Amino acid sequence: MKLAAWLRNPQYRILKVGTLGLLTLAFLYLAYRAASYWRYLNDPNSQSFVQWATGDAAERESLVTVQRDACPGAPFILPADGFIGLLYEDPRGPYSLLNPHQGIDIFSNSEPGVTAVYAAYDGYVTREESWRSSLIMRVPEDPLHPENSIWLYYTHMADRAGNDFIEEAFPPGTKEMFVPQGTLLGYTGDYNGTSPRDVWVHLHFSIVKDDGNGRYTNELEFTNTLDPSPYLGMALNYNCESAAAGCTPNPLCDS
Repeated sequence: MKLAAWLRNPQYRILKVGTLGLLTLAFLYLAYRAASYWRYLNDPNSQSFVQWATGDAAERESLVTVQRDACPGAPFILPADGFIGLLYEDPRGPYSLLNPHQGIDIFSNSEPGVTAVYAAYDGYVTREESWRSSLIMRVPEDPLHPENSIWLYYTHMADRAGNDFIEEAFPPGTKEMFVPQGTLLGYTGDYNGTSPRDVWVHLHFSIVKDDGNGRYTNELEFTNTLDPSPYLGMALNYNCESAAAGCTPNPLCDS
């Protein structure tokens, strides 16, 4: 009788509804993760990742892009040689459809501290006091939209322990140091801050919007960044079906 009475209790009904709701949310999350994993397995770009992860040095070399000169009609040079493995607006892990990749990741076919990083364009370099692996460069006039200022962000230039590979000319606290395009900034590394997640040796490069008052906005927010494709003259947006390394006359794939 006590059990029957409890089953008729409003508190039991609330508990039942809540439990069913949690189970439904758990099912939807697992379904989403399964769909994401299936999409990852069937993504041609992911096949390149598998080749990069499992191949030897020679196989990796076939995926490396070297573009020391600017592509025709594009203002920027590629800031490092490597495999452009994560693209702009990329939803693959550790990113998602709701939180896509804010730039491009250029993976190095080398150990940390070997592959050079160059200034993609003329600009003014800043390195905040607390930055172990990062530089940001102010470009007063966006070459594609001269009425705007933009910032170029370079990071992961340190080893896992935080020993940086940034050139000595840019110590912590550097402010507004002018450098021309092609200046050596440092070398790629695998530093990932306090995150326990290991990352391959690479350069993360992004174009960050100015806040209108001469300061860079938060690079971690996707809406604060710009697609680097037209600046580099390469189809580097994940949503381009023909996204591939190398110069292209239609980097935005809008046809």
